Formats: sequence, structure tokens, C-alpha cells
Amino acid sequence: MDRAELAGMLGGQTRACEPARAALLGGGEFVVWDGSVPSQQLANVYAARLRRARSRGTETLALPSTVDILTRLEAVQVRIGRIFSPDRTWAFMLFLADDASAILACTGVRRAER
Repeated sequence: MDRAELAGMLGGQTRACEPARAALLGGGEFVVWDGSVPSQQLANVYAARLRRARSRGTETLALPSTVDILTRLEAVQVRIGRIFSPDRTWAFMLFLADDASAILACTGVRRAER
């Protein structure tokens, strides 16, 4: 998948999509991995990440709505992608249809300074 194709799929699925699109078009590093994962497994993983982010005060974008979307998908297989902002301060996780034809949800997390 190329940068323009991925950018074209980032719409209004969640409020993290526009910042993710800007990071992508600004030259941020991106990947869409091969293979897929059951949406319920991802919903559980990202619900735990949401709890951790809240307890640590980590800034996120659209993490609660992404968990809701993944939960509602029930038994659907989902592909995963990631975009880093050009300065690598944000990481955006993308959840795509199994055939990578559409983005189902997108969330962002501000990365901890190291």
C-alpha cells in the first residue's frame, strides 16, 4: 500500500484520522502489516491500553471510540497499520478491513519522551 492510497482512506472514522493523515502526508513513517487479528482480541488489548493510558495520564486521541468500534465488530478479522508523526511524538494505530480496502478505526498516542 502506498502513502497516497492510505491517506485517501483516512476520513472521519475517528477524530484521530485527520492528525494521522497530516502525519502521513507530512512524511511520517508508516506500515500496514500482513495478516489479520480478530477484532475482539484487539478490543481487549486496546481496552487495557486505554486503562493504562488513563492511569498514567498519557495523552491519546480517539482511543475510547476505537475500542468501541473494535468491540462492535465482533468476530471480524482486522489488519493493523501504524503511522508515526514526522517528529515521532505521536504514534497512530490504524485498524483496517481484512482486505485493506478501508480503515475502520484510528487512534493516536503521544509517545513518552526518552
